[in-house]
Amino acid sequence: MRGRYSRHEWYKKYQEAIKMAALNKKSVDDINVKGKRVLVRCDFNVPLQDGKITDENRIVAALPTIKKLIADGGKVILCSHLGKPKGEPKPELSLAPVAVRLSELLGQEVKFAADPEVVGPNAKAAVEAMKDGDVVLLENTRYRAEETKNGEAFSKDLASLCDVFVNDAFGTAHRAHCSNVGVTQYVDTAVVGYLMQKEIDFLGNAVENPERPFVAILGGSKVSSKISVINNLLDKVDTLIIGGGMCYTFTKAQGGNVGNSLLEEDYLQYALDMVKKAEEKGVKLLLPVDSVAADAFSNDADTKVVAQGEIPDGWMGLDIGPETARMYADAVRSAKTVVWNGPMGCFEMPKFADGTKAVAEALANTDAVTIIGGGDSAAAVNQLGYGDKMTHISTGGGASLEFLEGKELPGVAAANDR
Repeated sequence: MRGRYSRHEWYKKYQEAIKMAALNKKSVDDINVKGKRVLVRCDFNVPLQDGKITDENRIVAALPTIKKLIADGGKVILCSHLGKPKGEPKPELSLAPVAVRLSELLGQEVKFAADPEVVGPNAKAAVEAMKDGDVVLLENTRYRAEETKNGEAFSKDLASLCDVFVNDAFGTAHRAHCSNVGVTQYVDTAVVGYLMQKEIDFLGNAVENPERPFVAILGGSKVSSKISVINNLLDKVDTLIIGGGMCYTFTKAQGGNVGNSLLEEDYLQYALDMVKKAEEKGVKLLLPVDSVAADAFSNDADTKVVAQGEIPDGWMGLDIGPETARMYADAVRSAKTVVWNGPMGCFEMPKFADGTKAVAEALANTDAVTIIGGGDSAAAVNQLGYGDKMTHISTGGGASLEFLEGKELPGVAAANDR
């Protein structure tokens, strides 16, 4: 597609296409926030080391929405979780360092409301004193135990601070918590931010209105965690590629020897059912033809390339083999839309990263719309240096997976319809 258009024209055409397919939810562009108190649920769940932020990608991703609300004269109140404090105000999981970094990135003070109960005297006083365009950051929402249980009291506390609610945290959209779902029951206006909109547009369009051929690549260790995704995608894709540890369940189901490879005995019949469904639907289901086998789960193990169903006893498959990598790269080359979720092997160990690397490279060199479904595949693409070559890298692993399963995400459903 890009070959026929300039990058700008291509992006414009893509935006037109996704507008048609996007979920019909109100966004920050549909509301006027001048003089209003706006509570924004962000995803500031960033890695911290000795109180220092080691990866600020999620903070940077939230800036467009925050800047838009400041420019429009809103009183911007930010909230997020960080880690798993499990209802206790653990100082090492405070959002205080995020307030400091946000102040630097925005070029204006972000007042931090340090209340262990999140909505306490500091937060209330800070919000009361706000002028148009001011920014306040609340403390870690998971300091309150009822946050993850979607409790009524905390939802009402959060709603009491604002006139308008904006959800820009796709990473938690598959969870119904107080700060992304509960609060919307007590606020009239609930919309999505730019980051959330982008996620919905890209993933929604890929699944519901893809430019074909549409290829999905699924990796990762377990068939059990991808059952619904495989089932749902077989109704939508032209080609489904299977890699990672879960491919050995398919190999075993088809009568191959998998040695000590990862295997889910309970899902052998399911694997056969999926092979049959692909045939019935006319979907090309690509499974590995060779594997990199190792005599131990270690980067120092002895390795050899073997045919897929011929892994010797005592050995285990830890990556797709070179022939499979070439086959998968070829399948990607002719695609117009590619969605990838899950690595091809144990890419954390350099000896078993070649399969994942080959797929990432193929995606980096294609003209297709390429969407990486968060989690390990996003980490792999970024680690290998191909992040900027992808059309979209999702900020939510679990959320993007549930989206690909065809599930309604509570955090998205809670926003006002257009």
